[in-house]
Amino acid sequence: MSGPLQVLQERVIACTRCPRLVAYRQDIARVKRRAYLQWEYWGKPLPSFGDPRARLLIVGLAPAAHGGNRTGRMFTGDRSGDFLFRALYNTGFASQPESVSRDDGLRLIDCYLTAAVRCAPPDNKPAPEEIRSCREYLESELDLLREVRVVVALGRIGFDAYLSVLRDRGVIRSRAAFPFGHNREHAVAPGRPVLISSYHPSQQNTSTGKLTPAMLEEVFRAARGIIARR
Repeated sequence: MSGPLQVLQERVIACTRCPRLVAYRQDIARVKRRAYLQWEYWGKPLPSFGDPRARLLIVGLAPAAHGGNRTGRMFTGDRSGDFLFRALYNTGFASQPESVSRDDGLRLIDCYLTAAVRCAPPDNKPAPEEIRSCREYLESELDLLREVRVVVALGRIGFDAYLSVLRDRGVIRSRAAFPFGHNREHAVAPGRPVLISSYHPSQQNTSTGKLTPAMLEEVFRAARGIIARR
């Protein structure tokens, strides 16, 4: 990655806007988890990553305390990421089926991965003002990623964050017209990327069977079909 996207990610990494999140991510990086005592935790906001010319944009929730906050890459080093990258690999959007560190050679293919919030939040629950504070980075990426044809929102927070941008820009009149559901396609507006909502691959969803590997793969197969038609 280079150019404006790289400059944007450097701004993300240096961000200290949300005192609660700054304190939490730094504390987690200092105390660590017993299984990862040998790791030097990232402990900073996470940059997005992927193909700058991607036609698929994925919007997640936020880094996991001992996943992305440890490894320095989104969805990397935790079970949610294992679930996601396996689905992306099986549908041709990732070069390998798992991701354990930001130096493991994983490449996203025609795909870019971002999130509504860039710092790990306590209990995986960012406050509304923290989501609003972080939204500028998502907006900038939407402007810079000009080839996107499909947006997949993983979970309601990512879904609402993306729709809030469209509403405030006058693309849609109200979020109420777009109900959240798994593998539900939303034609937002003529000439705009198709939005697909999906359950988040959180451990709570995957361990209970609310989201299965086949269900998540169906989302990305649907995305690939839309890309082929557009």
